[in-house]
Amino acid sequence: MIFSKATAARRAENGEWLTEVQPGWDIGGNANGGYLLALAGRAMANAAERPDVASLTAHYLRPGIPGPHRLQANVAKTGRRFTTVQGTLTGEKPVLSLVGSFTDHAETTDDRSVMLMPPIDLPDPDRCIKIEATDTFPPPVMGKVDLRLHPDDSFYDGPSGTPQMRGWVRLLDDEPLDSVALLLISDIFPPTVFNANFNVAWVPTLELTVHVRNRPVPGWLRCEFTSRFVTGGFVEEDGLMWDENDTLVAQSRQIALLPRD
Repeated sequence: MIFSKATAARRAENGEWLTEVQPGWDIGGNANGGYLLALAGRAMANAAERPDVASLTAHYLRPGIPGPHRLQANVAKTGRRFTTVQGTLTGEKPVLSLVGSFTDHAETTDDRSVMLMPPIDLPDPDRCIKIEATDTFPPPVMGKVDLRLHPDDSFYDGPSGTPQMRGWVRLLDDEPLDSVALLLISDIFPPTVFNANFNVAWVPTLELTVHVRNRPVPGWLRCEFTSRFVTGGFVEEDGLMWDENDTLVAQSRQIALLPRD
């Protein structure tokens, strides 16, 4: 099932949108956090009657499992450029608590740009390591995208010692990327701490925020995810995403829990 259908939502009553967590977008049976964010973001954009995400924050209350879900969307404010929506994604119990702003990036006319850092330098995709999904590890969700890791960041033969993940990613079957797809991409790479000297097999997300700057052009996204601090049992992960025009299209920050030994 292509991404747009796997995140589809239909209007119900009283501000609710009906959607479904699809099987195969998971890690160990629990839906990937970026996929859940995209699922909710699609419904919230529909409620806002705006096509694009500007900023979306989610607090993760419990794992999402395949099956019917509903998104309660409350429009807090509608302005000339942005509509702010509060939402709760619920299965049998609440899964995500969200707030976001939605817009139409096609209407942006301000072309001022200050880039203090250029896009990262990566080997061509065919010189990077293609991640092949399995039923266990790498998890099934990685089979929903074409993901190529920088050879220096592949952790399969042991961690590099630098908590970062760099590489290329695109949707399958030439499906175009939209601003909602960037929510998925924000959490589709392996956790950065897999390249640190920590013996962890999972890193549950507590909070994830994505800022979308532009709609991406068709093709590959060039991505970099890095962590600077692991303190108090938490790890932060910062993401940058550029499209094939070298335009910065999204930034993300995730706070995750580093499980105890």
